[in-house]
Amino acid sequence: MIWFVAACVVPACLVSWGVTALMRVVAPRVGLVDHPAARKVHSVPTPLGGGLGIYCGFVIPVLIAQGAASWLWDVQPPPGWLPAEMTALLPGLLERGREVWLLVGAGTLLTAMGLLDDLRPLPWQPRLLLQFLIAAALAAGGVRATLFVEHPWIGAVLTVLWIVVLINSLNFLDNMDALAGGIGLIVSVIFAVVMLTSTGEPRWLVGGALLLLAGSLGGFLIHNRPPAKIFMGDSGSTFLGMMLASLTVLGTFYDERLPSRHVILAPLCVLAVPLYDTATVLWIRLREGRSPFQPDKCHFSHRLVELGLSRAGAVRTVHLCTLTTGLGALLLYSVPGWTGALVIVTLVLCVLAIINVLETAARRTSNNSSTSSSPAEPSSPDPTSA
Repeated sequence: MIWFVAACVVPACLVSWGVTALMRVVAPRVGLVDHPAARKVHSVPTPLGGGLGIYCGFVIPVLIAQGAASWLWDVQPPPGWLPAEMTALLPGLLERGREVWLLVGAGTLLTAMGLLDDLRPLPWQPRLLLQFLIAAALAAGGVRATLFVEHPWIGAVLTVLWIVVLINSLNFLDNMDALAGGIGLIVSVIFAVVMLTSTGEPRWLVGGALLLLAGSLGGFLIHNRPPAKIFMGDSGSTFLGMMLASLTVLGTFYDERLPSRHVILAPLCVLAVPLYDTATVLWIRLREGRSPFQPDKCHFSHRLVELGLSRAGAVRTVHLCTLTTGLGALLLYSVPGWTGALVIVTLVLCVLAIINVLETAARRTSNNSSTSSSPAEPSSPDPTSA
């Protein structure tokens, strides 16, 4: 197991770190720079394109693994130096090669669109349309949830919605240094732990892909930790969201040897905080008559800053909330039935309720400060003014 984890995490981390370092030099030369603005929290121009490091950190090891698997499969018997657990993975890796290439192709399209959007902002309508088309292609290609229903189209529709929601959820969360990357790292590791240790038998391929994603995020975060030297941009956030959504669909959380189907709630528990943040931000924007994709400072992280936390402190708070709900998902595999699952779901809902309390307090603080800072109209002219 240790060799498997290292073989996945270390190469992805190194590739991501190196490509992101290269993008720190290249991005400013091609105009790929995020400039400060009213709705942004950074104060100095910062290179974009760190998402290309995340993309390469995931895709390059995957392509190498596919090529190595094909070569090793032709060598019979397999080399003696190859660990037995990796030898056992070769047939599955080759058999699911179609799904691997499908994910790589979808991720490439999203990364390319993200880079274009980072270079010159695109309207949200064509971006959303492309996301739906990519999600539909993934569902048609076999990246589809069953959800224990007889009609396959129900699982396909829900899969498309799941992918599009997570793409935009991670995109929305990319609003402070290390926020989206840190959440992606936490979520990837928790899902990998589930795939490798909590099911009836390890899901090596999906677990390995999640570890690759975690390693690539780790390499990027070396450059993105506060104060960030580079941002992932839309190229990274959309790729990250699509990969997390697709891998959670490909990963089988339920096993027939488990006593209950309540473990299918695990993805919702792990991603509770990002999903809640997306839902509340969309509700605020629509309620105020604004575009749902118009940037603002209505996110949980922004509210925490309004309460007096530093940006780094706000990011750590969101990370801890995500980790708490994620650990609750791991507990789902330790409780025998729906009664225990209900307790865990209640725990997750309590975390979201705490977030809601903090957000409400922050909004009141912001409104009060805005009111008190507006100058009162004098009842008579100031005698000291000229």
